[in-house]
Amino acid sequence: MVRWIAIILLSLTTIGAGVWGYKENQDKNAVLIQAENSYQRAFHDLTYNIDLLHDKIGSSLAMNSRERLSPQLADIWKISSEANSDVGQLPLTLMPFNKTEEFLYDVGDFAYRTAVRDLEKKPLSEQEIKLLEELHKKSGEIESELRKVQNVVLSDNLRWMDVELALATNDEVGDNTIVNGFKTVEKSMDGFEESITETGFNTSGPGKSYRSLKGEKLSEEEAKKVASRWLEKVATNKLTLTKSGKGADVPTYTASFQDGDKNGYIDLTEKGGHPLTVMISRSVKDPKISLYEASEKAKDYIQGLEIDNLVLVESNQYDKMGVFRFLYTKNDVRFFMDSVVVKVALDNGEVLGMSARDYYDDHSDEEINKPAISLEEARDKVNPNVKIQEHHLSVIENDVNEQVLCYEFLTTMEKTTYRIFINASNGQEEKVETLKKAEMKFNQEI
Repeated sequence: MVRWIAIILLSLTTIGAGVWGYKENQDKNAVLIQAENSYQRAFHDLTYNIDLLHDKIGSSLAMNSRERLSPQLADIWKISSEANSDVGQLPLTLMPFNKTEEFLYDVGDFAYRTAVRDLEKKPLSEQEIKLLEELHKKSGEIESELRKVQNVVLSDNLRWMDVELALATNDEVGDNTIVNGFKTVEKSMDGFEESITETGFNTSGPGKSYRSLKGEKLSEEEAKKVASRWLEKVATNKLTLTKSGKGADVPTYTASFQDGDKNGYIDLTEKGGHPLTVMISRSVKDPKISLYEASEKAKDYIQGLEIDNLVLVESNQYDKMGVFRFLYTKNDVRFFMDSVVVKVALDNGEVLGMSARDYYDDHSDEEINKPAISLEEARDKVNPNVKIQEHHLSVIENDVNEQVLCYEFLTTMEKTTYRIFINASNGQEEKVETLKKAEMKFNQEI
């Protein structure tokens, strides 16, 4: 009798394990299918947008009406931004693709700068027309290469997940059609900067300069130790380390881990081991600490960056998380490009995320000009319907990616808070931001 009971229990256990394993495999496959679908959508959207971009640039060259040219250039700016967004959704972080991204940025930058000016008073110059011709030619080359890749992807049912796996594990990808196609696109960018320099156009690029990086290069073992500290002391033997590909904006290590229902990763610069992005994912329970207590945890955490003069300027609560924004400040001037954002769990004060990319990307110690107008003059430019709560001097990046010194006014109107920036040189209103409120909570008992 006992023997039969044991056999039955063993059988049930085996069946249960089989069912659990099957469900686990099904869930995993569902996630992989979702990721593959997202990659495929982004790739085909990218191909479509490059086609559209090439056509729009060609149409602008054929136009003789200045009234139509401005909206056409605005469309080019919008399409190039969408194409850049599509690139960002593809698993290409470990493969050099920065030249093509810079090309799309340059297209959008030129189109925006030109669209917002009065083309009746200042029409396109000969140099700008030559630049448009060069952009049209180059976008045609990218269009042709992407169409070749798309044709093979569709005919041979190629998978983007294979690309991601190959790049992440540094496997040999010499015969991978997708990777080869994107490498060809990137190679076609060689000489682009030289050719457009002849037109007199100064390409600024997206500004991935990382000028403030200091320190020696880290070995893989050293990188794991640094990563462990930032990831709340995860054991180094639990970390998986990968290195960025050649030609990346800045050489980095990516360390990731999986520990039960908790997982995370960190991007570290190879030079100096500076953390660019930290992300930890786990189930967060009901809040037990205040937003102020969480902000103190965030302040302690960023001490490890060893950056002087980081000032907390914004605190927000999103459900069970506190999100805190710090700005670099020098001589009472706040630099909005040099920011560090920290995310803290409100159940136990654990830091679950940090982004310091903006600081390391943009920071420099260049001197800034003094204001040409007074605080009172700037105050007069602010909408009289808002109530000014406080003011600062700040440096921001305007709509054409220029750094400008502004008077920053924190204002309120009808229970909404706005941040208004008035150019300290000419008194123009540069930007108005609506500050985010804490997320509303629904389906809770009152």
